[in-house]
Amino acid sequence: MSPELPPQPARSPVRRLTRADIYLFLRTIAIGVIGGAIFNALNLPLPWMMGAMAATGGLTLARVEMAVDSRLRTLMILVLGVFLGSAFSPEILDRIALWPITLVALVGYVFVSTFVVYLFFRFIAGFDPKTAFFAGVPGGLNEMIILTQAAGGDDRQVSVMHTTRIFFVVMTLPFVFRVMEDFDPALRSFGEAGASLGTIDIVMLAASAVIGFYAARLLRIPAPHLTGPMILSATVHLSGLTSAAPPVIVVAVAQIILGSAVGARFAGLTFHDLGRILRLGGTATVILLTISVAFSLALEAITGIPFGSLILAFSPGGLTEMSLVALALEIDTAFVATHHIARISVVVIAIPLLFRILDRSGSRNEDI
Repeated sequence: MSPELPPQPARSPVRRLTRADIYLFLRTIAIGVIGGAIFNALNLPLPWMMGAMAATGGLTLARVEMAVDSRLRTLMILVLGVFLGSAFSPEILDRIALWPITLVALVGYVFVSTFVVYLFFRFIAGFDPKTAFFAGVPGGLNEMIILTQAAGGDDRQVSVMHTTRIFFVVMTLPFVFRVMEDFDPALRSFGEAGASLGTIDIVMLAASAVIGFYAARLLRIPAPHLTGPMILSATVHLSGLTSAAPPVIVVAVAQIILGSAVGARFAGLTFHDLGRILRLGGTATVILLTISVAFSLALEAITGIPFGSLILAFSPGGLTEMSLVALALEIDTAFVATHHIARISVVVIAIPLLFRILDRSGSRNEDI
C-alpha cells in the first residue's frame, strides 16, 4: 500500500513561477531546441516538434527532470489554432460537399476502435475494465484523463497509453509518407507568399485567438484552446477579411514547446518500464492504425478523396499533432483538422454515455 501523502495546501488558481521553475522550463526548451535542430539538420519530417519530443522524452526517461508551464503551452495552442484556421481558403468550398460522408463514417470508426482496443487492454494487457475502456478510446489525452478520473479508473495508466499512442503515430506516419511520397519536410506557412503582416492582419489574427477561445469555452466546444481560434480564423480567412498567417518562426517555436511538453509527460517512468509500454502502446497503436487504414480504403473507394487525406483524418493521433503532420506533408489540413475536432466531439459526447450503459450491465457481470 502506498504511504499516505500529507494534505496539500490550497493553491491559488494562478501559480507564481519561482526562479527554479523558470530555470527548469528554460532548460527543457533548450533541450527541445537542440533536438529540433538535429532533426531539422537531418531533414527529418516535422523536425521541430518531433525532435523536441524525442530529446525531452529520452532525457525524461533517463530521470532528467523536464517541465513546460501549462500556461505557455496553452498560448502556443492558441497560435496553432489561428495558424491552422488560415488553411481554410475559399477553394475548400468545392471539396466540402463530400465531408458529411466521412464525418458519419468517423462516428463508426470511434466505436469500432474503442471496442477492439478495449478487448486488447482488458484481456491481453490485463487492465481493469474501466481503465481498459478509456485506454482504448481514440480520444484526446486531456479528455481521456478527465473521463477516467470521473469513472474511477487508473488515470496514470490511461495517460501513459494515450501519450505513447500519440508519440508512436506522430513519429511513424511522417516517415511512412516520406518513404511512400517524396515530400519536402520544411515548415510551411499559409497565406500570400512573401506577404508581410500589416496592423489589420495582426489585429484579425490576435482577435481570432482571444475571442475564438473564450467563445468556444462559453459554448463548451471540445478543445477550446485550439478549436475556437481555428474556427474564427477559418471564418475570417474564408470571408476574405485577411489572407495572412502567423509567421513561420512563431509556429516553429510553438512546435518546440508542444513537442517538449509531450516528452515531459513521461516523467516518473524508467527505461525498465519502457519495454512494457512499447509493447502495449505499440500493439494498441498498430490495431488502431489497421482500423484507420480499413476505413480510409473504403472511403477512398466511395468518395474519391485521396487516401493520404483520409488516413491522416482517421489516424489516432492528437488533434494538434495530426494537423501539424498534415501541414508538413502538404495534405488537406482543413479536412484533417475538421475530422479530428469531430472525433474529439464524438468522444466527449458519446463515450461517457456508452460507458454508463456498459457500466450498468457490468454491475450484473464481472466486466463492463
